[in-house]
Amino acid sequence: MTFAMAKPRGFEKPAGVKDYLPHVVAKLRHIEQQVLDCMKRWGYEQIMTPTMEYYDTVGVASATSDSKLFKLLNNRGTTLVLRSDMTAPIARVAASLLKDAPLPLRLSYHANVFRAIEEEAGREAEFFQTGVELIGDPAPEADAEVVALAIASLQAAGVSRFKIAVGHVGFLNGLLEEKLSGRAEAQRELKEYLLSRDHVGYRERLRSLGLPERAERELEDILRLRGGQETCRQAKGLSADLSARSAIDHLCAIWDVLDAYGVTEHVLIDLTMIGDFSYYTGMTFEGYAADLGFPVVSGGRYDNLLAQFGRPSPATGFALKTTRILDLTGGGADESGRGRTLIGYDAAGRAAALAEAGRLRNEGRIAVTARISAREAEALERAQRGGGPVLHNGAAYERFERFIGPSGAGAGGGGNDA
Repeated sequence: MTFAMAKPRGFEKPAGVKDYLPHVVAKLRHIEQQVLDCMKRWGYEQIMTPTMEYYDTVGVASATSDSKLFKLLNNRGTTLVLRSDMTAPIARVAASLLKDAPLPLRLSYHANVFRAIEEEAGREAEFFQTGVELIGDPAPEADAEVVALAIASLQAAGVSRFKIAVGHVGFLNGLLEEKLSGRAEAQRELKEYLLSRDHVGYRERLRSLGLPERAERELEDILRLRGGQETCRQAKGLSADLSARSAIDHLCAIWDVLDAYGVTEHVLIDLTMIGDFSYYTGMTFEGYAADLGFPVVSGGRYDNLLAQFGRPSPATGFALKTTRILDLTGGGADESGRGRTLIGYDAAGRAAALAEAGRLRNEGRIAVTARISAREAEALERAQRGGGPVLHNGAAYERFERFIGPSGAGAGGGGNDA
């Protein structure tokens, strides 16, 4: 038996995407602009890249798993992808159009990105990111700069209560290789548990490995390595591995720079924080807002990516989850009437009304014109005197001005006052 797929109704849209109504778009653009202005003040220049990229270049280089990429074919049969993040496209540009630009490069962006999802997962297939990439500087100062800028960007976006958890993949890689040498699958499984924040599963898998008591205890102790600068000292006692100790030294140096920035009150060291361990090569971090269970910012160092495009360079950066910040800061509240002026007129008052609307718009204010009757004008004036928003045809306005009468002169309704 065959089943015909139901044709979507005209108002339906694919799972994981949404419509943004005008008042929400206004808030999203405000957040975006505040954050981009903040990044500009730190010396980052905005870049835009195509929505579609070649699968064999940007798609393969992306940190997104192949199963989560949106793929499509062009008219020549070449596989394309919708961008799943902005880091790989920017790496492509840095290695091509900007190949002769002196390093370091400081680039910022705001863009929609796409991830294929399970329909029942309730996640977004299209969402917005605002972020930066700092390319060409391997120093702890560069990592500290992007963390400090992430903090400044969250504050610019209106997020006041948050914590940034900072880790280093080199520490965990070195520690696991020291304690589980030659057992790559066990190392991978333990990392998966940490990546998903499943500490119960991590402990159970650790105990099933039959390790010496001291090694098992030391691998379990990393779950408690969360805090300030003292966490670095504690971590050094867990491993003699050179790469693990080097990672801790780098993390301590980052902390010192963040302390000089004066932002350590927002930061904690978490040595179980590894990000996507197939992608990041050093420092990695996530930021959590007080009232949201999902990270609102994430980033880290990815020194191997640009080599895939023929320009080996160290790099670090972060992305703000702009859509989540929108939800956090009250994206559902409709304040569309704020700052809007309604100018009502009849035939006699048309010229004066349209001239006044032009004057307000030239000053950067919002003016909407409408031909209305004298009775409508009186009702709008009463509403304005009542102190609430002025409603006309279902839309809200903060002010109403009236240009009605035989002479065409403005009468009442706030007149022409600023």
